[in-house]
Amino acid sequence: MLRKFLKYTLFVLLIVFIAVIVSYYENINTPADKKGAGSLFVVAPGDSVKKIGLNLQIKGLIKSKNQFEYYVWQIKKGALMQAGTYQLSPRMTIKEIVAAFVAGKTMNQEKEITIIPGWTLRDIAKYFTDAGIASSADFYKLAGEPMKDYTKAKIAPADYSADFSILSDKPKNYGLEGYLFPDTYRIYKDATAEEVIKKMLANFEDKLTPVMRADIKKQGKTVYQIITMASMIEKEVNKNEDMKIVSGIFWGRIKTGQGLESCATLAYILGKNKPVYSLEDTLVDSPYNTYQHQSLPPGPICNPSLAAIEAAIYPTKTNYNYFLSRPDTGETVFSKTLEEHNLNKAKYLK
Repeated sequence: MLRKFLKYTLFVLLIVFIAVIVSYYENINTPADKKGAGSLFVVAPGDSVKKIGLNLQIKGLIKSKNQFEYYVWQIKKGALMQAGTYQLSPRMTIKEIVAAFVAGKTMNQEKEITIIPGWTLRDIAKYFTDAGIASSADFYKLAGEPMKDYTKAKIAPADYSADFSILSDKPKNYGLEGYLFPDTYRIYKDATAEEVIKKMLANFEDKLTPVMRADIKKQGKTVYQIITMASMIEKEVNKNEDMKIVSGIFWGRIKTGQGLESCATLAYILGKNKPVYSLEDTLVDSPYNTYQHQSLPPGPICNPSLAAIEAAIYPTKTNYNYFLSRPDTGETVFSKTLEEHNLNKAKYLK
């Protein structure tokens, strides 16, 4: 009887031990809060590992100070952690936080980069090169090249869909055009292109709220379709109100089977903006040419702003069916009929 009891006790202890180990490794590799906001964190000279762990837990940057302390003890890096002011986030794992402390990645080791709404992968690739983050070739290996269909390619761009739900309905044969959210980012001076790309995807993951996702689903659309539409809207008009009207026009054309005829898609194909595109331009052979192909292009034509995304989800219904942008003022001029639109073209696009 005693032997059975001892065996049972040992079995229970073994299960508990395994559970503790599993929980430990899971927690040091799992962020405290995947949607939490970043904050400054100070490691003062002489702070003990215990004090640092307690302060991290108080600020909500980690779940368990004990697991933090044990991990630091386990890897024997306590003496290597450097004092300073750090930009940390509850999105970071214990491993990542400790690595930042050991590397001394303090605020003075950071820099700001700004991605402009409407930039394409071409623009971002050049910006990354100029900022010393990565060459265009290395950036394209991760983010994909503009308009390239990787269906038959031997090497495809990186796939981040397992980490970011916004990518769940994105075709795997296209790159990340449309998903590198325009914003100002603080990054480490030695940050890799992949680290920056993941930061941009994480930002987009937050910006596309559960309500917005639910509304997209109610409309029978996908996130990919919304981002594709938003990318055209972004390049066509500037004002939020105009964006919603243009969204209504474009969705209305799709519904009635009318071509979108977006000059923004011609600019994307040709790689240059023109006040007026020629008949020859509208005949260019490309699946992105919305003068030759009905409905949405195969994918986004730029990385749109939140305003353009909201416009794509929440269009304004009007009686307008045509529009143009005045080259002199940038004002959007709307028309109800083709005749009226042609008169406006003659008036403003001389």
